[in-house]
Amino acid sequence: MRIKFLNDFRVIVIIIALFISCYDNSKVISEIESNRQDPIGTALNIRMVYTDSLKIQAILTAPKHVDYTNLEFRYAEFPEGLKVIFFDENGNENEILADYGILYNDTKLIDLKGNVKLKSYTGSNLITSQLFWDAETEWLFTEKRFKYKDSEYNFDAMRLDTNKDFTKFQTGDLIGTITVSETKDTLEKK
Repeated sequence: MRIKFLNDFRVIVIIIALFISCYDNSKVISEIESNRQDPIGTALNIRMVYTDSLKIQAILTAPKHVDYTNLEFRYAEFPEGLKVIFFDENGNENEILADYGILYNDTKLIDLKGNVKLKSYTGSNLITSQLFWDAETEWLFTEKRFKYKDSEYNFDAMRLDTNKDFTKFQTGDLIGTITVSETKDTLEKK
């Protein structure tokens, strides 16, 4: 009787072990999947055209686009650089080049890094290692050193905060030459 009991006990242990090993892991697997940071997609040699009221605002081209809009904090990455041609209200073409870029979808902020060059249709140039572009307010800023040159200015500085037309800007420490026009004082001594 004791042998039969031991055999029955072994069978029960084996059956329990089989049931335990067949535990439903779908909940664990779904939790692991939800924490993944993989992109939703990758595209090569892309061209994006941004329009507003049937008017082309900008054209972005890049050799590689990695889309992370599936994450809670959505963004898109341009790991092999990008070129953006944007148009002002008169249709004039301006260009930005960078070695790397990230577009943060929710904040409409673009972070450009590595050999960032902005060329205006008027001939002005801005060169820096990093530049942020706020697409909603059309504002540019950086905390890095930059070089700016146009028909009136030629200087290097730390920190830039400006509108897209460079008509309102603030900088940190300036290095270089700035041409300033001087007006005659109307309160002359007689």
